[in-house]
Amino acid sequence: MTKREENKLRKREERLEKLRAKALARGKVDLQNLPLPLPVDDGKRLVRVFVEGYEDVAFWRGIFDHFANPYLRFEISVPTRKDLPKGKKVLLSMAEQANEELLLCMDSDFDYLFDDEDEMSRQIVESPYMFHTYTYATENYLCYAPSLHNVCVKAVKNDTHIFDFERFMADYSRTIYPLFLWYAYSASRKTENVLPLIDFKAAARIGYLDIEENGANTIAWLKRNVDRRVATLEADNPDMAREIPAFAERIKKKGVEPELTYHFMHGHTLMDNVVLTVLSGVCEKLRQMSLSKIICSSKEGVALKNEISNYTNTLRSIRDVLLDNENYISSPLYKRLKADIQRYIDATIAKMGV
Repeated sequence: MTKREENKLRKREERLEKLRAKALARGKVDLQNLPLPLPVDDGKRLVRVFVEGYEDVAFWRGIFDHFANPYLRFEISVPTRKDLPKGKKVLLSMAEQANEELLLCMDSDFDYLFDDEDEMSRQIVESPYMFHTYTYATENYLCYAPSLHNVCVKAVKNDTHIFDFERFMADYSRTIYPLFLWYAYSASRKTENVLPLIDFKAAARIGYLDIEENGANTIAWLKRNVDRRVATLEADNPDMAREIPAFAERIKKKGVEPELTYHFMHGHTLMDNVVLTVLSGVCEKLRQMSLSKIICSSKEGVALKNEISNYTNTLRSIRDVLLDNENYISSPLYKRLKADIQRYIDATIAKMGV
């Protein structure tokens, strides 16, 4: 390393150190003056529920709110950890500690689909004190197709039906199904390099939404991308290509049908690269319709300006509304999760002898 390069590196490290110091100063916490949790003496048994990360606390709080009872009180939190590994790995390291008073809740990823192929997946699925989403992740529930119109209503305050989300998500699912089979089978064989997540995401994403004909042009565009990628995979991996149909039959028994694929695909890809794109396109049309209605009304001048201002002030971030979405309780996969938790509650209360 030359003298010039050494000086450049030293200055860079000095700048980083200054940034760290500023960050610590801004985030300094007075541990002596933190408020204490309120005492709870309601006669209920405290059950600690650990989840993967902070973004999961609200989701699982919403789940357990459906199970309020006179005997158990659930407290959702993230386990303390010294380093920052993937949250699920932390929970799995606590598997032996799970009991009636310590529950572990996590994304299924592919554990539900592959529980007959992997010992850890089998443990997650079969443990009475470990609950998994059945869908790939919590995001798949938030993107439950029958709930998406309500997301639009809450975001732009227009209840007009201009788009069939259920039909579109079924069309989307059928279109990406062949690619999903390759991605899932590659994961099951531990050969993720055949179709890495970044490549699956690139081929399965929605680049835009043409709202005409319920997104038919968008689906056609997507199909061309998927077909090209699948053709390449088949040409490069002929042995795997012959095994894909048998794999499809195997996971079909778990509920993976072509029109339901979106429940089982990578959750962040679904939310960030598909559903938010669709919601943004639909919400923008609904917003324009609302503004057009106001502008075409009899109001003029200041009254018109105030009406437009009143409307725009009610608009909410589509992402924020989607993250708060809890209208997935009619999902068949949620009903399976609900049955698992109810089974645990019934067994625990029975042991309490109350």
